[in-house]
Order: sequence, then C-alpha cells, then structure tokens
Amino acid sequence: MSMTTTNELTTAAIPASGSSVLVSLNQVGKVYPNGTVAVQNANLAVTEGEFLCFVGPSGCGKSTIFNMITGLTSHTEGGLSVLGTTPFQARRHNEIAFVFQEHTLLPWTNLLENVTLPLKLRGIPRKTRIEEGQRVLELVGLKDYMKVLPRQLSGGMKMRVSIARALISRPKLLLMDEPFGALDEITRQTLQDELLRIWQQDKQMTVLFITHNVFEAVFLSTRVVVMTPRPGKIAQVVDIPQPFPRNETFRTAHEFSDYVRLISGALQH
Repeated sequence: MSMTTTNELTTAAIPASGSSVLVSLNQVGKVYPNGTVAVQNANLAVTEGEFLCFVGPSGCGKSTIFNMITGLTSHTEGGLSVLGTTPFQARRHNEIAFVFQEHTLLPWTNLLENVTLPLKLRGIPRKTRIEEGQRVLELVGLKDYMKVLPRQLSGGMKMRVSIARALISRPKLLLMDEPFGALDEITRQTLQDELLRIWQQDKQMTVLFITHNVFEAVFLSTRVVVMTPRPGKIAQVVDIPQPFPRNETFRTAHEFSDYVRLISGALQH
C-alpha cells in the first residue's frame, strides 16, 4: 500500500456537490439558560450514506450536537435541518435512531421483546414485530438468543441488541454516542467490523458516531469531525478516502497512521 504524507491528507467541511444532504448545520449554536455556551458557529453538511465520527475533548459539545440533531434539545443560534425538515419532525417520522453508551435494555424481558419495543409502542401488529425482530437480531448475529434475558449476555452482546433495536425502524439516520466506550479492545474491534458490515448492507443509512478513540474514528469513518474545547466549534473535518470494507490490513497501513497523527495533532491544537 502506498504511503500518503500528512501534507497530502485532505480536509472538507462540505462534501462534493450533487450529493443528497441529510443534515445541515449553518452557524449553529447552543447557549443554555445558565449562560453556558456549549456549541458555537458549527457548520457541517452530512450527505446520504456517509459515516462521520466526531472526536474532541470531554465537554466540547459532541453530545449536544447529537441531541440537537435528534430534536432532544433545541439550538439557540443558526439554522439546523434534518432530512429536509426540523429535527423534531424527522424524529416523529421514525427516520432517526439513537444508540447510547449504555445499552438501556429492559432486564425483565427477552431480547426479542427488547428489540421490538419501538414497533410495539407504534402499534405495529405482533406478527410484523416478530418478523422484524428476527431480521435485526440475525443482522447482529443474535438470532439464536431471541428468548434470552439481558443478564445472560456479555457487554458486547448487549450492545449488539441495542444496535438491533435502533435498526428495527429502518432509520435513514443512525446516531451513536460512544457505544463501544466501555468495552475491551478485542470486543470493540469486533463490533467495529460488524457495524461497518451492517452499514455497508444498507447503502441509504447514514451514521454519526461519537468517540474519544482516534484509532476507532479513522477506522470507521468516511470523514472525521474534530471539535475544539468548549465552547465547542468544528475545527476541522478530515476526509478518510480509503475503500471499504476495511480490515486489519488498513489498521496496520502507513495511511492509517498518517490519519491518526493528523487528527491527534488537530486535537492538541
């Protein structure tokens, strides 16, 4: 594999023209009632089918941006659109799904009931719920565990269930807030591989992913969003124009190290 120097690595806040923009942030800011400026002058365009990772120091506003995109909190400055409408409307249409760092599974019911809960709350018939539940559990490699309770699973398996529950509504936009942060490195890398496999199967799904791990960000992303300390600003957006699928060959390539070095340097400055 050829060597790419740091000077040759490209940065881009806005993707190539002609792509369908799913998320648009235009000078977006968030100021809390107590005066805390969480996010300031954020500009970003996310196109269909991208995989963007957000990196930055703790408290820099990564989760705040995600909460604004999903409509869980409102922006106080600038313009924000999601799937051509407001974040609240996009969430109402079940086109956005969220995976948190904690699995948030119901401990008293089995995996099938856990992953089909969003459909049950929407009044979807039981037969359809079961079919869709089997589909997503098979997608994450847990179809044989449908009747198992969460307490019988490892941390990695619980996170797979959380991902399955998010996918059951067939979202156009999947947001993941440090989902692998509490896992050991071997499990983490395995789930990175699985997540990319799932994302590649659904070419219309766009993924936004928060991580503190620069290696993880480079491995997963089409682009990496680097944020500054609070007030959180988007300092740089780094293209990772490496082909998919990605594997251990990419993790050990010179290009991989170059991107890690570039992003780590951006974080330090």
